[in-house]
Amino acid sequence: MADDFGFFSSSESGAAEAPEEDPAAAFLAQQESEIAGIENDEGFGAAEGGCGEPQGPGNPRPGGPDASSKVLEQEWREKAKKDLEEWNLRQNEQMERNRVNNRASEEAFLKESKEETPGTEWEKVAQLCDFNPKSSKQSKDVSRMRSVLISLKQTPLAR
Repeated sequence: MADDFGFFSSSESGAAEAPEEDPAAAFLAQQESEIAGIENDEGFGAAEGGCGEPQGPGNPRPGGPDASSKVLEQEWREKAKKDLEEWNLRQNEQMERNRVNNRASEEAFLKESKEETPGTEWEKVAQLCDFNPKSSKQSKDVSRMRSVLISLKQTPLAR
């Protein structure tokens, strides 16, 4: 009597058939053979050069620079040195201009701050304060302080 589900591998005649091959095992064997073929492939050059391009007279080994690349590298180095020297010159000129401007502004500030003429104290305070409410970037309300300073500037305190 034959098994409808194929659990028994014997045929109706009673002779044993060859067992079927496992598909997963066949796939793994195929993949291993392909990997072994890639590793043993001499023309590919991936294992030797690491670049994936075949080596030959037109394609030297990727690690070794040829004469044209050495010349090109030397030109780049010379251009880089020239650019660096120009940048250093511009930077030094800019720093010298900044030094001169800073000295001039410092002298003007010191001269202005040392003037001790009576009645100019509030003018100095007013110069340091921003009285334009629209341009003020403060988050606190300083309108009361602003109005007090303006009133003191108009009518100074009597001593």
